[in-house]
Amino acid sequence: MRRIAIPMTDLKPSHSAIADELDEAWHDVVATGAFTLGAKVAQFEREWADYCGASTAVGVGSGTEAIEFALRAIGVGPGDEVIVPAMTFIATAAAVTATGATPAFCDVDAATLLLTPERVAECRSARTRAVIVVHLYGNPVDVAAVREAMGDDVAIIEDASQAHGATVRGRRVGSLGDLAAFSHYPTKNLGAFGDAGTVTTDRDDLARRIRLLGNHGRPDQAAPEYEIVGRTGRLDALQAAVLSTKLAHLDGWNAQRREIVAWYDELLPAWADRMAVTDPDLVSAPHLCVVGVDDRDRIRGELAAAGIGTGIHYPDPVPRTMAYGRRTGEFPVAEAAADRIISLPLWPGMNRDHVEATCKALTDCS
Repeated sequence: MRRIAIPMTDLKPSHSAIADELDEAWHDVVATGAFTLGAKVAQFEREWADYCGASTAVGVGSGTEAIEFALRAIGVGPGDEVIVPAMTFIATAAAVTATGATPAFCDVDAATLLLTPERVAECRSARTRAVIVVHLYGNPVDVAAVREAMGDDVAIIEDASQAHGATVRGRRVGSLGDLAAFSHYPTKNLGAFGDAGTVTTDRDDLARRIRLLGNHGRPDQAAPEYEIVGRTGRLDALQAAVLSTKLAHLDGWNAQRREIVAWYDELLPAWADRMAVTDPDLVSAPHLCVVGVDDRDRIRGELAAAGIGTGIHYPDPVPRTMAYGRRTGEFPVAEAAADRIISLPLWPGMNRDHVEATCKALTDCS
């Protein structure tokens, strides 16, 4: 097989396919001169809420702000605890810390690296105010089962930053919890051309609070009064225009991602453990294709020598990072997984040759 260089992520194929649409969207914004809030932001908010099956979407500046504003909207603050999976991007926990609350880290399921109702119930305390369920790698958590385990007095916030378009029993993530936070960082399944985020919810009062938090305490630019102390945390119109344009292609891109993952499932060597959901009611929108292997550093080096790009998501559970005290031994599943996982190439535009080359190179590492 002819050797081909395969990056872990490549945005060029999907962007090239819709370049004319993206150019038109940007020119439309430039022509109006409305770069902050305005019609393009409102348009994407409506479209994204409809897509997710939520009543309202609010554009914000990043996925991290989306989580923080969701927490602040329900009143989370000092003295509260928020349950967070030990295996996630650090932003999930950092948003909790930014409110003055304490992240209560919880170990995860060994097969999926997701929170489970049983794990969450074990982590609950008298100070628990909310649970952040992270749909990691595009694999959705059964939010209804988590809610049943916790009861109605604990808020459920979805961190859906890696799962745009995933579904649980036919309902899309973003409509399953009290609020949901999305990142639209460029590499996400629905990515902007820079930092961007959204919050979805069915509660008008929470949506209004989030708008106040991200717009210096005003619900919109024309409002005469600053109602609370907020800050700048808005979605730019240029990013909203990009997201509206790309949203029309999201389902097609997710279908490509599922096909690519199916090829991996067919061709991966048996000793590479796939981190994936198997419940047919939980339909992934694959963001990363993650496998667990022994002797990871050697394998990554050999893959790199073969021209195969890889990543690690994530090399440390959040409580084992320096920022959260280098805690070890408390989260054995997350810690063991963090020492074995590799993210393989996955992006719309990959073909079977790419997957075959990747899997052959991985097999040759044995």
